[in-house]
Amino acid sequence: MKTYQHIFFDLDHTLWDYDRNVTESLSELYEIYQLQEIGIPTFQKFFDSFHHVNFKLWDLYNVGKIDKVNLRKERFQRIFAHAGVPGVEVPLPFEEDFMHRTSSKPHLFPYSIEILSYLKDKYPLHVITNGFNESQAKKMKASGLDTYFDVVVTSETTGHKKPDPRIFFHTMKLLDTTPEHCIMIGDNPNSDILGAQNASIDQVFFNPQGKEIALNPTFTITHLKELETIL
Repeated sequence: MKTYQHIFFDLDHTLWDYDRNVTESLSELYEIYQLQEIGIPTFQKFFDSFHHVNFKLWDLYNVGKIDKVNLRKERFQRIFAHAGVPGVEVPLPFEEDFMHRTSSKPHLFPYSIEILSYLKDKYPLHVITNGFNESQAKKMKASGLDTYFDVVVTSETTGHKKPDPRIFFHTMKLLDTTPEHCIMIGDNPNSDILGAQNASIDQVFFNPQGKEIALNPTFTITHLKELETIL
């Protein structure tokens, strides 16, 4: 079996349970800001609109068609419009409140801490994420992940987003290592798997929902504990 020297992890949807944490935050915001009173009839309507808009905005961000400032500025304005209340002014602190609440949530995928404790004794561990610096740091601290990682590399810091291989090259340069000594673990076929392939790095596709993808990852797992059979 190949011997690795550095393990790279994605954060959102791989270790940090984005869907659970976001759902909790949105539910709280729906009640606190009394969104039913402004015309969003149910939380489900608000939740569905968030996912419809948010993923499209992140797709635009990942290909450089929108920047961080405008993503945050436009997100809930578009979400409110999609939920059926166009022209309603989003409360001023709404986006900031959403970011703070969500980033402060601690929920992780099953076996996250167990597998990180197992791997930490054997390898240096690092994060490569397309998320923003401040929010990713808060997430890691709130969930207890921050103590496990030596280097955290973000697209905001490097100016390059996965699947651009330059974010991986930047990380390897920091660590004075080469592709054959690294492996990337992530849930996103494009940013994590294709990105690592673009940099000639082996990949572990974390696929708890059993999605079919066109790519051919080095390894595929359905839960994080399976990493013990690989590393």
